[in-house]
Amino acid sequence: MQPPQKKKNITELNDELENYFRNTIIPQLFVDANLLLQKFTPPAMKQFNLKKDDIGKSIIDIKENFRFHSIIENIQQVIDSNEILEKEIQTTDMRWYQMNIIPYENRQTKKTNGVIITFVDITRRIKDLKEQEKLISDHETLLDTISHDIKTPLTSLVLAIEVFKKMSFTDEKEFQSFYALVENITKKLQNLINELTDTRKEEHKYRSEEQLLDFEHVLEDVQLTLTDNIRNSEAIIKSEVNVSEITFSRRKLRSILFNLVSNAIKFKKPGMKPEIFIKTEREGSYIIISVKDNGIGIEPEKQKAIFSKYYRTENEIEGSGIGLYLVKEIVQNSGGKISVESEKGKGSEFKVFLKEN
Repeated sequence: MQPPQKKKNITELNDELENYFRNTIIPQLFVDANLLLQKFTPPAMKQFNLKKDDIGKSIIDIKENFRFHSIIENIQQVIDSNEILEKEIQTTDMRWYQMNIIPYENRQTKKTNGVIITFVDITRRIKDLKEQEKLISDHETLLDTISHDIKTPLTSLVLAIEVFKKMSFTDEKEFQSFYALVENITKKLQNLINELTDTRKEEHKYRSEEQLLDFEHVLEDVQLTLTDNIRNSEAIIKSEVNVSEITFSRRKLRSILFNLVSNAIKFKKPGMKPEIFIKTEREGSYIIISVKDNGIGIEPEKQKAIFSKYYRTENEIEGSGIGLYLVKEIVQNSGGKISVESEKGKGSEFKVFLKEN
């Protein structure tokens, strides 16, 4: 029989432990060496949908509550090794926790009688990390877009200046016409740079502002930017616009069309005029923009690789190899997807699926 004082001390310790469990704000579980749930805190009851009658049950019977399939193996590992285990897990309510499994050791036998499992909410930290990753990705995409999209109008401007230097100024009409062309290219280049860099707006830092766009207007803008390419290749561009209004970033939609149309012109068959057909349609929750051409086509084994950064299908054709990569990044970051159907020598059709807002 235990002395009264010792019995009193044990009772007080039990009361203190019970008081701690009732008032802690941290979800905690106590599981014994036989994997039986002996105690849990009120926050654990809420987070893991536990009930009072779960006490005494095997943790195996309620493991689905934790949305973490290896929890049994982790508990057993701590019991066997007598070492603390730390791990990030996601619970049934889609929140993230730092899980610590701490061995509970019997001082006399030096054996682990069970474990105490604590859960620290790190949902906000995980969300912040994902936002930072997306911010970095968007920023990198922006920089790639700037370096890629200004190349065509800048090249046209440089060529125009070279011709301008060699011109005779005796023909006033020819001079004025050429001057207007150079001025037009310069303005377009300036507008493009302004749109590409004007993405820091208060709470939307580095993000492009979405707006209701008229697809025909954006397509016309792209065609004007590619005027020299279209004229030199004698490309024929046709369109069928079944969905005219699209809620999206103007800069990003123009970049998508610019890259797909310029590629359709660039990868034309030798001796054949490029024929490009652009179509918009609605399918389920997506607006589909398709760009179909009669170009050289793409082998099946290369159709996945073409969306990789710096990948080039034809080494003899000038290009940086980031155009389709940029399109894929823009589309996927907006919740959409892109596909290609192509056959070598028979042209290609790219389909961009934009989530309809």
